[in-house]
Amino acid sequence: MDWQSRALSRIVSLRIPIAAAFAVLVPLAALRAARIPSQGGIERLIVRTDPDAVATGAFEHLFPDSPTAVLLFESDDPWSPASLERVEAAEREVRNVPHVSAFSVLDAVRRARPGAPGETLRKLADLPFFREQGLLGDRFLSVMADLDVKSPGDRDGALRGIDAALERAGAGQVRKVGSPYVEAWLEQQSGAASARYMPFFGALVVAVSLLLYRSVRALFALILALGAAVALGVAAGGLCGFSFTIVSVLVPLTILVTTLANLVYLHSRFVDRPAEVPVAEHQIHALRNKLLPVSVSTFAAVLGFGALAISPIRPVRELGTWTALGLAISWVVSFTLFPALQSLLRTPTRPAREEQIPAFAAAIPRFTFRHRKLLVATALVLSAAGAVATFGIPGRLPPMSVVTDTLSYIDPSLQLRQDLVWFREHAGDLNVAHVWVHLSSPSATDPRVLQAVDRFQGAVEGLPRVRSVVGPTTFLHLRRLFAGQDDRLPSDPAQFARAAADLEQLLLAETGLRGYIDPNGLADLQLTVIFEQGDAAGYAALSRSIGEAWTAQPLPGAQMKVVGRSLLQTKVGASLVPTLAQSFLLTAVLIFAVFLFVFRSGTARALAMIPSVFAILVTFLCMRLFGASLNLATVLIATIVLGTTENDQIHFFHHLHERHGAPLGQAMEHALAVAGRAMAFATLVNMAGFLALSFSSFPPLRQFGLVTSGAFLLALAADFTALPAGLWLLRRQLRGVGATADIDRQ
Repeated sequence: MDWQSRALSRIVSLRIPIAAAFAVLVPLAALRAARIPSQGGIERLIVRTDPDAVATGAFEHLFPDSPTAVLLFESDDPWSPASLERVEAAEREVRNVPHVSAFSVLDAVRRARPGAPGETLRKLADLPFFREQGLLGDRFLSVMADLDVKSPGDRDGALRGIDAALERAGAGQVRKVGSPYVEAWLEQQSGAASARYMPFFGALVVAVSLLLYRSVRALFALILALGAAVALGVAAGGLCGFSFTIVSVLVPLTILVTTLANLVYLHSRFVDRPAEVPVAEHQIHALRNKLLPVSVSTFAAVLGFGALAISPIRPVRELGTWTALGLAISWVVSFTLFPALQSLLRTPTRPAREEQIPAFAAAIPRFTFRHRKLLVATALVLSAAGAVATFGIPGRLPPMSVVTDTLSYIDPSLQLRQDLVWFREHAGDLNVAHVWVHLSSPSATDPRVLQAVDRFQGAVEGLPRVRSVVGPTTFLHLRRLFAGQDDRLPSDPAQFARAAADLEQLLLAETGLRGYIDPNGLADLQLTVIFEQGDAAGYAALSRSIGEAWTAQPLPGAQMKVVGRSLLQTKVGASLVPTLAQSFLLTAVLIFAVFLFVFRSGTARALAMIPSVFAILVTFLCMRLFGASLNLATVLIATIVLGTTENDQIHFFHHLHERHGAPLGQAMEHALAVAGRAMAFATLVNMAGFLALSFSSFPPLRQFGLVTSGAFLLALAADFTALPAGLWLLRRQLRGVGATADIDRQ
């Protein structure tokens, strides 16, 4: 008996202490997993060490960016007395909500002209400045509700308070948009996703157990082992400080389907017991037979998911590390708790039949030998087309489009989505950037500095695609407008100094101005830029143009930087395709290295990757042909499919190796007879598990589930076609992997 068998025998002999230890650990892990928070904010999308994230964090320390709920009061005539009364009554009630302050365009114009009628207010307010801020439009007036909150719970409480205030005011139907509503919905979806697919997956486990093994005791063993693996794996992420985001809800599902596939391989080998072999002895033999393929496949998957740690997208990085931890824990569960449960529950076996080659195991080698060139050529052509569709051709075909637009994450049937679409149609798509100016001395209210900043602001306003700019001197421009004067500030330094003489006093009285000048150090100010084309190219062009405008301003020693949360979100979108390419390549290299070490054949490993690579690239080809785009969820398809489907190829090659020296056709028949059924069921388990995500009301997860399930089906088809065909073509290089060259008899 080798050392692996002795170790496995020792584990089985300790089945009672092992079961008792898990009985203590799993409830504690479940409690810890239940306390993991859900977060949907932009700060969760990018790693903390990213330079732009660091700069944005420092900027927001000086100029706190309070989340703003935008309340849209729709009306055919927004300035009618009834409409104005409705808006003002709602604003009064909203101001009474704890931790909420409210502002509307009415506040600004009524301060300028107290008691003025609606038509006068309309003339004062009908300025491009207010329209570009989303404060009014032809069919609406807005109330901006700023939330002074520190946690998601406080935010949700404030939003409930706003809803109650609107009801008290009798405001009727009010459209609600803004980051607080979007983030609250995303976090709710992150927390609810698991609850939606768990019943489906539970039914899947029952179906697999009863269909394959026809045993309630086997069902209990599978359920208890799966529950332990998921609870411990999810709790490990909680101990690492991770939280549920819009993609990390995939962690429990990935652990579930991978663990169930491994358990299916283990138990399928255990069930078929030769009549003359005692159950205890047969259990050790079955575990020993599957120790290498299950261990290698798990280790390869751990490395594959760990490769996501290179991503600059924080949820993707956390998902990779978290899933890798969970899969490592699931391996421990598979070879400790599950054997203990098999023994304690006395899961039944059935008499092993004489090794008979099933019809499909005999037909596949003959079919693939006959059509080997066509099958391999088809797989290679489709894979090449998929690579071109995904990454494009420089100068001729752009890569797959990337979507990080908020609308793509929200179900079209929801009122929140409809309100966002309505706002964009009537107010435009408001892309925001912040220009942070840090002075060499505390001179932000110095007239010479303000005049230079005002000229810089005017230069930025004149840039292509810029709609408006708000800065420290905007308040001076508005004051002149409301006084019936030309809004332009004097160019003469002395006259400008008189116009800005009371700005320092305004800084003390007007809280809104403090959002543009830091009142504490007086060394920092900022401009808020609203512009068109908020994609990565648009941000890059804007940043270059702002940099050119900055060089023309005489502010010696001052520094300027474009920052903001919208910039970070755009950067996340620009990182999706590189993340897909880098993580996929690194995953493939790591898995190749693992298999090369185990099977000692680069040719064999390259062939073994055909099904996974084929499935991934053809999946992306189909996505491109049908107009689908990459998003935070679908960018993970490559790593998840590669890290999961390699399980089947490992088991196939492991059993192919068991017929070392035999003709390739016989080795294939043996591998398919032993592992073919389990490969099919394991893939169907993966398909059905991820298909459960189609019940999600979160569009990226729903799309991810459907597309990933299709990729698993493609991989299974390639397992039984392109992979054997490739083996036939390269049979003379495979002498050390279980076959001789003498197979042309097939």
